[in-house]
Amino acid sequence: MKTILSIEDEGALQKMLGDILAQEGYEFVPALDGEIGLRTAKEKKPDLILLDLVLPRMHGFDVLKQLKADKETAHIPVILLTNLEKIEDIQKALELGATTYLVKANYNLEEVVQKVKQSLGEAA
Repeated sequence: MKTILSIEDEGALQKMLGDILAQEGYEFVPALDGEIGLRTAKEKKPDLILLDLVLPRMHGFDVLKQLKADKETAHIPVILLTNLEKIEDIQKALELGATTYLVKANYNLEEVVQKVKQSLGEAA
């Protein structure tokens, strides 16, 4: 079973993501702030990380930088799932090593699951 870590401070979205990913057969691990998310990523070594940018205690860009700088977590695909849609944010995220950048308002949960499967190399 593949593990998905979601670093997201919005509790309702965490629950919905967790429910739909569990139905798809993934182990879902939630983290409600950047520091917990980073620590959890290093401990659990998930197969994929869903990362928000605007987080308590540590901004998503800082989480992404630290994940990609650590040889134990650098290989993990990171999908940014955020409400920030400035072109500069998208470029910065991709330069820092994000696999995909999704603006929450533009995707429903099923589409997010499809992006997860694509990033894991599974048939969509």
